[in-house]
Amino acid sequence: MQIGDVLGEAWGLYKRFFWRFFLTAFVVYLILDLFSALANAAAGDSFLAGLFWSLIAAIVGIVGYFWVQGALVEVVRDVRDGRADRTIGEIYQAVSPRLPALIVGGILAAIGIAIGLVLLIVPGLFLLTIWSMLVAVIVIEGKSAGEAFGRSREIVRGHGWEVFGLIIVTFVLVAVASGVVSLLFAPLPEFFDIWLGSLVGHSLTVPFAAAAITTAYFKLTGPEPAAAPPTPAPPA
Repeated sequence: MQIGDVLGEAWGLYKRFFWRFFLTAFVVYLILDLFSALANAAAGDSFLAGLFWSLIAAIVGIVGYFWVQGALVEVVRDVRDGRADRTIGEIYQAVSPRLPALIVGGILAAIGIAIGLVLLIVPGLFLLTIWSMLVAVIVIEGKSAGEAFGRSREIVRGHGWEVFGLIIVTFVLVAVASGVVSLLFAPLPEFFDIWLGSLVGHSLTVPFAAAAITTAYFKLTGPEPAAAPPTPAPPA
């Protein structure tokens, strides 16, 4: 797997189906970032109001974040043949049954990576690399949260440095793009700066990151197996 090839293919999909990617993220981040802005505004009024909105934002954020991540993986899967076959609503509907596994797997991975980063940094980066295919495995292969950790490590095995490099390059690109978007909205009042700046930034950058990781997944696993032809009916 070559990092340049993955990024080039991901960028090609992102450009060709820009509005599909953008709107898939936008419809969820519209709510997530609104709650974040409300929580920030409420924090300046009173402790209880700030705590209430922070809890609401956290709950909505956890569900929404993993739902949109799964949906974006499904979008990449859908458009890799050069056309979009499903609506955004159908994409989210297809991912819904996998949402519990995405939430459980994502939270466990985040805890493990965070502990690794706090302790010695290197273990956290190692876990970040070997678990990078977690969402793709759950959505595309239908694995449970527990199964997805081992399967992700299996996919990455032998390509760890390439995957790690892809993660770092993608992170830098997303961070730079997000920073530029934030500057554009900085002149607005604080509430709209936080809400709209985050909304546009997330809607533009998160889909590309998902496209890059999902493209890497397909590069490492090969094409999906073709569906078996229907069994012919027995002669009457």
